[in-house]
Amino acid sequence: MILGRCLFFNSTRLLSKFTKISNNNYRRVVHAQLPANAYQLQRCRKLIVRMASTSHGDTKDKKNKLALEKSSYLLQHASNPVDWYPWSDEALEKAKREDKLIFLSVGYSTCHWCHVMEKESFENDEIAEIMNRYFVNIKVDREERPDIDKIYMTFVQSISGHGGWPMSVFLTPTLIPIMGGTYFPPVDKFGQPGFKKILLSIAHKWLENKRDLLKSGTKILEILKTSAESKHSSLTGKNPPPKDCGKLCVQQLIRSYDHEFGGFSDAPKFPQPINLELLFHMYGRDAKDEMNQECLSMCTHTLTKMANGGIHDHVGQGFARYSVDGKWHVPHFEKMLYDQAQLLRSYANAYIVTKDKFFSDVVDDIVTYCVRDLRHKDGGYYSAEDADSLPTAEATAKQEGAFYVWTMEEIETHLEKKIPDRDLKVSDIFAYHFNVKEDGNVSQRQDPHGELTNKNVLIVFGSVKDTADRFDFSVEDVEKYLAEAKLILFEARLQRPRPHLDDKIITAWNGLMINGLAYIGVAIKNKQYIQYAEDDTNFIECYLYDKKNYAFVVQRKLDLYDANLNIHSLELAEELQDIQNKLFWDDKDGGYFNTINNDKNITLRLKDEHDGAEPSSNSVACGNLLRLASCLSRTDYNSKIVELLSFFGDTLMRIPIAIPGLCCSLLHYWDTTTQIYIAGKRDAKDTEELLSIIRDRLIPAKLIILTDPDDSDSVLIRRNEVVSKMKMQNGRATAYVCRHRTCSLPVVESRQLAELIDEDN
Repeated sequence: MILGRCLFFNSTRLLSKFTKISNNNYRRVVHAQLPANAYQLQRCRKLIVRMASTSHGDTKDKKNKLALEKSSYLLQHASNPVDWYPWSDEALEKAKREDKLIFLSVGYSTCHWCHVMEKESFENDEIAEIMNRYFVNIKVDREERPDIDKIYMTFVQSISGHGGWPMSVFLTPTLIPIMGGTYFPPVDKFGQPGFKKILLSIAHKWLENKRDLLKSGTKILEILKTSAESKHSSLTGKNPPPKDCGKLCVQQLIRSYDHEFGGFSDAPKFPQPINLELLFHMYGRDAKDEMNQECLSMCTHTLTKMANGGIHDHVGQGFARYSVDGKWHVPHFEKMLYDQAQLLRSYANAYIVTKDKFFSDVVDDIVTYCVRDLRHKDGGYYSAEDADSLPTAEATAKQEGAFYVWTMEEIETHLEKKIPDRDLKVSDIFAYHFNVKEDGNVSQRQDPHGELTNKNVLIVFGSVKDTADRFDFSVEDVEKYLAEAKLILFEARLQRPRPHLDDKIITAWNGLMINGLAYIGVAIKNKQYIQYAEDDTNFIECYLYDKKNYAFVVQRKLDLYDANLNIHSLELAEELQDIQNKLFWDDKDGGYFNTINNDKNITLRLKDEHDGAEPSSNSVACGNLLRLASCLSRTDYNSKIVELLSFFGDTLMRIPIAIPGLCCSLLHYWDTTTQIYIAGKRDAKDTEELLSIIRDRLIPAKLIILTDPDDSDSVLIRRNEVVSKMKMQNGRATAYVCRHRTCSLPVVESRQLAELIDEDN
């Protein structure tokens, strides 16, 4: 069964009655099986059975139309007394037919305040009765319909100056927004009006003063439309902005940089891997430049502090969404797939530059978590794990972080093993290293609701050597004791009730995951990771293939091509790029809309113009166009690149920190692509040696093109006239480096290729 909705398109293919796979914008997947940490993997499979029942709410009779949905978030609300509808023609026609306002509630399944508002208001019979009487109530999972989320979040931000989830918006039957906000308490509280009062007030105004509401809403919508349509840069005209935007972005990042703990804010502090991508790009362009060396320092320091922080799950691997403090200590414990995927690339870049095993270990750590805890048995990665869970099997109320935190008593009980010939236990070493305190290590300021009283969030402030020196052990001994302790605590943690698993398989986030897997497989020379990416491609083409999914899918194909040099990936990337151009390109001003042009239920076509938790679709699409144009000699793509960069020129010249991903593409445009041609037999030893030299280096805007003499009719030879001129020399694999529209003489020795690549750095 195929369920279709639209945003860069949304479609869902049902594998079983329990499986939810959502194909939004650019969404893709991976099927994997990781040999690392095999013991943990085996224990998890024996002790945890987490089918989709973890996501489907309780067993009460379903009372509304959400019971037929596949989204975990919508199913969580299927038993509410509110007469919820999904976003559908049925709901929208009902609003028109009955001339009722629409109450639109948007959230996602692992959203803490979404749960709070549900418990306080949507499970309240009195409030539900008001909602059902006066409104058509629609629930939307923002991860299924990011287009709807984007439109109405723009409205909420324009009238309130901020946004977030749950998002609560009141619409006319013709979908004009008239009032909106985020979380509302059930009664007046926190300086906010109560939700009940808001419902009654808006219902009264609609019945008594409909004309003014329509007039006000229409005016706001027109302002938003005008703003969206007039974004074209007045600073650059039809020309891309200068490459100095990259330096300006770095300067803005430096101003917001936390020199003590890394990251680019105080609190709350998010990983923001897209910022690191820009900084690595700048360093890779010119490693000798003083500012660029600072770029590298900011990256490695931030990544080290994150890996040592409480935002990193030291026992069960993976990273939480963000830290509520500036030290990366106390996280919001929710784990998102898109964070894991993007951090793979960040830590891989750190390893490429430094060759420090610390960073490659974190790469392995993230993959271990994703494969063990987020992978569907047939392939594909689930979207998230919740922050909240039951503290005990007997408890009825969930608490944030309950699954992840420890008391000193628990640490001492589980790690009671004595160390031979020393008056010490493993718990002593572990508690010192991870800052475990008798009365907990979480301050009241970090825990305003008192859920973490006397609990410890594991965090490392020193190093393994510091701990070794403290107890007069060797570093190797301390590493052994800490690894042993983590395994014991991991097994103990399996006995706790797990957080809710949002088992949607979202194509875009899986696309990011595949990009990450392909990239790290090359970076740390682990072919198994590349195989995971290839396995996922097969899974997608079997279950999720839809030519109406774009930016991250094209990027996924291009990254997979970089990893395995398989021409099929390149051909499919071009095919999908052409369809994206047809359906989403703005012929008037340039850039990509995030909705197609014929959706009657979309009131406002917008363009993704800021990099957030995920890179914007325009940032990703521009990078795709640059790579495809260079590889396949597509001059029409070049004109689109110019128009897209010009459209966002104002943002790039004033606040490039808002869109660092597009800054990377702008630098790529001005620097031109570094094309490295390898003429040689695929998988031959001399070919692999040359490829290894390339992959050992951080080379921004590079494109590797393998020309195997046995592939005389490949699309590359037919489409790129340079390829046919690149020949093996004396029967040996041969490299040609083309930069700034000039190609080097052929080289066959690895040393010569290294010198060629490094000469500008």
